Amino acid sequence: MALEIALIDVVAGQEEAFEAAYREARRQLTAAGALSIRMTRGIETPTRFVLLVEWDSVETHEAFRAGEGFPIWRGLIGPHFANAPHVEHFNDVEG
Repeated sequence: MALEIALIDVVAGQEEAFEAAYREARRQLTAAGALSIRMTRGIETPTRFVLLVEWDSVETHEAFRAGEGFPIWRGLIGPHFANAPHVEHFNDVEG
């Protein structure tokens, strides 16, 4: 399993529009096989959002990015970005 974490900064004043676009766009992640999806919003920095998506693998996420759903996803939320999101993948540490 791979956890995608994306740090997203949104243009000030567009936070609510971004949230509405995300609610519509998240269907693309579900259709692509995302196991779980969570978007959080900063308290101290309300223009900062963190997206957490669990995928079967990094390859599953990469297949989404290469597929037909990604342009729809990006077309809905991308216009609200203040800059390009920072995206990384993480694995659980077994304890």
